[in-house]
Amino acid sequence: MLEDLSSKDKVVGLKQVQRAVSAGRAGRVFLACDADPRLTRPLEGRCRERGVPLIVDASQSAGMLPVSLRKLGAAFIAMPGHKGLYGPQGTGLLLCAHDAAPLLYGGTGSASLEQTMPDFLPDRLEAGTHNMPGIAGLEAGLRFVREKRGSIERHERALIARAAAALRGMDGVTVYAARDAAEQVGVLSFNLDGREPEKTADALAQRGFALRGGLHCAPYAHRTAGTLPNGTVRLSVSAFTSAADIDAFAHVLRSIVRG
Repeated sequence: MLEDLSSKDKVVGLKQVQRAVSAGRAGRVFLACDADPRLTRPLEGRCRERGVPLIVDASQSAGMLPVSLRKLGAAFIAMPGHKGLYGPQGTGLLLCAHDAAPLLYGGTGSASLEQTMPDFLPDRLEAGTHNMPGIAGLEAGLRFVREKRGSIERHERALIARAAAALRGMDGVTVYAARDAAEQVGVLSFNLDGREPEKTADALAQRGFALRGGLHCAPYAHRTAGTLPNGTVRLSVSAFTSAADIDAFAHVLRSIVRG
């Protein structure tokens, strides 16, 4: 699949993808989990009708929004462990609606006499030595999210709404946010007029605020948003971010805007 992604033609945008699926030209469809369901549900249904695997990216939504293979009609849902699941870096989850081929082979320790991977799960997909500290940390993060998911969602939405309101009140700041705060997850993108995102992020870092500037490993998303070639500055919040943190960030950003 990775070779296909690098060599085959790709289309971006809901209408283009719908046309490709309807015409039988789509091999796989990739969708963000936090995309507007009013727009994506028809596409999900069309993928099921045409037998096109739907692969969902839950990078920014896992831990805040419900993630369900059945409800999304997805073949796979991928998510990192270190964002909304509060696990260590280097961990993640891949939810599979059906069997998947191993990515790596060898060293399972459970069928060492055989020269091939075991034919039973989970061993068939688990080559080599496991990252046990990472797995333990991810389990603790998942337990935390399960206990507090509803409160995390309300808390993060309130913080993002607070940040968006503060940024919209500043001259020379462009905010990329949903019109309805209920549709916004715990990230917010913005730009300062005439300043590259990386330089804004660096100025904030020098003042104690860690934000990320650039394309965020998602150039097609920025193409859709019209923010190429430089991208945006991205603010992320968590269960441990406070309203006072947002107010302090807004105060510092205002001083940067004023120069």
